[in-house]
Amino acid sequence: MKLSEELIWRGMVAEHTFKDSSELDAKKRKFYWGVDPSADSMTIGNLAAMMQAKVFIRHGYTPYLLAGGATGQIGDPKDNGERDLKTLDEIQKNVEGIKGQFNRICGDSFEIVNNADWFASINYIEFLREVGKHFSMTQLLDREFVKNRIGEGGSGISYAEFSYTLIQGYDFLHLYRTHGVDLQLCGADQFGNSVSGMHLIKRLEGAEADVWSMPLIIDPVSGRKFGKSEGNAIWLARERTNIFDFYQFWLNQPDQAVHSLLKTYTILTKPEVDEIMKNHEKNPSHRIAQKALAFGVTTVVHGEKNALAAQRATEILFQGKAGPSEKRDDLALLSEILPSHSPKKNELLVDAIANSQMTSSKSEARRLIKGGGVALNGEKITDENAKTEPGILKLGKNKFLIIK
Repeated sequence: MKLSEELIWRGMVAEHTFKDSSELDAKKRKFYWGVDPSADSMTIGNLAAMMQAKVFIRHGYTPYLLAGGATGQIGDPKDNGERDLKTLDEIQKNVEGIKGQFNRICGDSFEIVNNADWFASINYIEFLREVGKHFSMTQLLDREFVKNRIGEGGSGISYAEFSYTLIQGYDFLHLYRTHGVDLQLCGADQFGNSVSGMHLIKRLEGAEADVWSMPLIIDPVSGRKFGKSEGNAIWLARERTNIFDFYQFWLNQPDQAVHSLLKTYTILTKPEVDEIMKNHEKNPSHRIAQKALAFGVTTVVHGEKNALAAQRATEILFQGKAGPSEKRDDLALLSEILPSHSPKKNELLVDAIANSQMTSSKSEARRLIKGGGVALNGEKITDENAKTEPGILKLGKNKFLIIK
């Protein structure tokens, strides 16, 4: 399957600047994809873009990752208000976290660049002369996010965020000049900013460059995009979303979404996906497609060993037999991928739940116990004065905690 064909099959096509997508197959180019370090971990929204990058890499394209140490100091404009500014120390910490995740998921074939390295030496007047004079205010005011922010009922927009598109455009120009990068990959919401760079390359270098965007991934249940600003973030760092919960997220995807997600979030080939869906449709209750999705995505992000552990943990925890009687190796496995808590002497169970942050408060933990939503080692606990004992604590339908 050619690159253009695979992108179409995987649903990784939104707006682009090519006359025909088959132009992607003509030669191997250098591309870049950028992410702002607004957190020390990326989410599954970012993962979709990385999976697109992996497709280009498999077809021989040369990749560059841009960590936005400079743009991260301003924040990518959004539709509903200014982002909180990060300190320089926070940004540097976040850049390091993102680099590690990118290397783990995409391998070490990426050259990683940081736009803080070149913006640190740029003179403001020089930037206005070289970059700002090539952008029409009419053009900038016509951007959708600007219209939303300055229109009736809008929250307004600062000059800093308004200038974001010029800064991102200069990134593309800089990478073209220094590395010969002539293609930018992005999400559909970044297409306008990316075209700004293409525009600069044409005006200042007399050269052609292109942009390829993919659709934003929408949660079929909530209708919101997968991302941290939407309040429904699934993180790639296990410290933020533990491996078991990560696996369960994909395992619980609805039938109407699973085919599309298999194509976007796994490296399974078309014949493999077709076979999975064929078997799934014979008996949807067996959730064959969801199991393949959960295992495939967890393998990409956390490695096959952890994917197998999450798969085995699911078998143990949802067969109603988890507890101290389980084999020692199974309990060790669960301890690797589930959150754990070391209780204080004579600590009550309600305190253990709250102290381990499995609930937002002690009163919530108490309500959960009284409502019959807590089980320890397979036995339902309804006494709010129950003592904490070693084993596996279950809260609700699918939240678990190892009590050491």
